Amino acid sequence: MAIEIRPAASFDDVRTLVGPKRPDANVCWCLSYRIPSKENLALVGPERGERVAELVRQDQAPGVLAYDGGNVVGWAAVHPRADTSFARNRRIPHVDEVDVWSVWCIRVRPGHRGRGISHDLLRGAMEFARSHGAPAIEGYPVDNDGKKVDLTMAYVGTRALFERAGFVKAADTTSVLNGFPRVLMRLDLR
Repeated sequence: MAIEIRPAASFDDVRTLVGPKRPDANVCWCLSYRIPSKENLALVGPERGERVAELVRQDQAPGVLAYDGGNVVGWAAVHPRADTSFARNRRIPHVDEVDVWSVWCIRVRPGHRGRGISHDLLRGAMEFARSHGAPAIEGYPVDNDGKKVDLTMAYVGTRALFERAGFVKAADTTSVLNGFPRVLMRLDLR
């Protein structure tokens, strides 16, 4: 069955992909880059999920979801960089003044990995950004040169994933994740 990518308009489906098993747990919820650091650190337990529910209710979804039939199987966070912590991140440079969008988290549910869903999610994030008028989109994956990336750190994607989607390296960064340097990959959407 073909994978369908849709805007993340269902809180229950977003929770399935990025929420904790226990509602009181302090997991990421994919908020670390989406909201200001001070707010992110202040939110604990159920407050984190409540904040994500607010984002899902906004006119512009906080990302895209992948569906295999009726089952949600993947998530990609995508939003205008200006409204994320990447707007002020000292380790991830700005290459110009274009109002780019950022894609910073790509996650596929266990049991569905190895089927190319991360590629579908990245393409879906690109189309979502384009449909909202984004002139370009950036990602900040690891440059792992084909070496294995720990699954807990693989959420940023790999340089090869972004290259297969047509992105090109626009800059080096000073950010390192799982021992690998991160690079700034960019795709013009015009």
